[in-house]
Amino acid sequence: MSGIPHDHYEPKTKGEKWIHSRLPIVGLMYDTLMIPTPKNLNWMWIWGIVLTFCLVLQIITGIVLAMHYNPSVDGAFASIEHIMRNVNGGHMLRYIHMNGASLFFIAVYAHIFRGLYYGSYKAPREITWIIGMIIYLLMMATAFMGYVLPWGQMSFWGATVITGLFGAVPFVGEAIQTLLLGGPAVDNATLNRFFSLHYLLPFVIAGLVILHIWAFHTTGNNNPTGVPVRTTSKEEAEKDTLPFWPYFVIKDLFALAVILVVFFAVVGFMPNYLGHPDNYIEANALATPAHIVPEWYFLPFYAILRAFTAEVWVVQIASFLTGGIVNATFFGVLAMFGSIGVMAAVPWLDTSRVRSGRYRPMFKWWFSLLVVDFFVLMWVGAMPAEEPYATISLLATTYWFAYFLVILPLLGVIEKPDAQPETIEEDFNAHYAPKVGGTTTIVNPAE
Repeated sequence: MSGIPHDHYEPKTKGEKWIHSRLPIVGLMYDTLMIPTPKNLNWMWIWGIVLTFCLVLQIITGIVLAMHYNPSVDGAFASIEHIMRNVNGGHMLRYIHMNGASLFFIAVYAHIFRGLYYGSYKAPREITWIIGMIIYLLMMATAFMGYVLPWGQMSFWGATVITGLFGAVPFVGEAIQTLLLGGPAVDNATLNRFFSLHYLLPFVIAGLVILHIWAFHTTGNNNPTGVPVRTTSKEEAEKDTLPFWPYFVIKDLFALAVILVVFFAVVGFMPNYLGHPDNYIEANALATPAHIVPEWYFLPFYAILRAFTAEVWVVQIASFLTGGIVNATFFGVLAMFGSIGVMAAVPWLDTSRVRSGRYRPMFKWWFSLLVVDFFVLMWVGAMPAEEPYATISLLATTYWFAYFLVILPLLGVIEKPDAQPETIEEDFNAHYAPKVGGTTTIVNPAE
């Protein structure tokens, strides 16, 4: 929030001045903690600290687990059993790491859909949004590779199916698939590659998270109204904002504590609830599971991948126009990555001049359908590839793309938005200021 007038760190003692002139780390921490933040942020703005906590938790538990893991087809499954049975606290570490991935994705989906509803992707935050989508893609890659490491039945066959998709890419697909696998099939080289990348990518994500935070600290935080903070004077800025510390830090920590109570209840009492029982059977290339499914957080995109079969007329037309180069498998791969691509492109697809969905009556209905559509895709992704699930999957996929490519651009033209508040202070007082004698009393929480 470099454009918002506020007090910056000023070293007072000789020691502080000496450090600040050589490495202004204290000033950076001070400016980060005391950054002016829109004071009307609601509870949907707590997911950032949950995501940061999850990243740190996954890195720490992952490092300890890696000390006892054997990345070989002969020893991987046994090393997981060793961790669970013989390592002090090993079972708890693994369960925290397993369920930590689920908490990570719950938080990131809440974070993404909050951004989509309140227009956090609109100018000047397009780069912040793009960095966030890159982080999300790296999270998916990291989680997929991590799922392969236990070397259970679902690990092995999930890796076989997903890496096989790259082989459908024309001309370069087989080379990419061989590079990923380290050979013609999922084997020891694959496990070594996935272990190495699964260990490396979280640190890449951590670097991008720092860049992501830096980006929105530069452009300023969005808020539920979408109205920008006033920057004409320090007095006006102080009416719209509060320092991040202590107000929002305490709020975020309280929310994190509540979420962690639920998280550790799951870890302690039902740690395998979100897992698949077949993954507790050692990988066997000669025994295919009856129904291969990925982890729950991949299911919506797995449903999109499977939605386009050779019987779908769009696939038939694409295949005819390309001379058979674009077959059903390749079309499904394009659709799967395209479904994430349209989310990344939403800053340019949304044509509305109003940022927040709070003041867009038509948008609210279509967005609510998108949320329902996401859960429908998650459900059908876990179902067998047969009717009626195939048709439901195709319809849900169609709406996903229609929302971003057709509905959002049209809404910006035809929708009549509701009146917005003039300032953040006005919105804050309308929602939170105490009413005395039927009138709103203007308050400043910092006083």
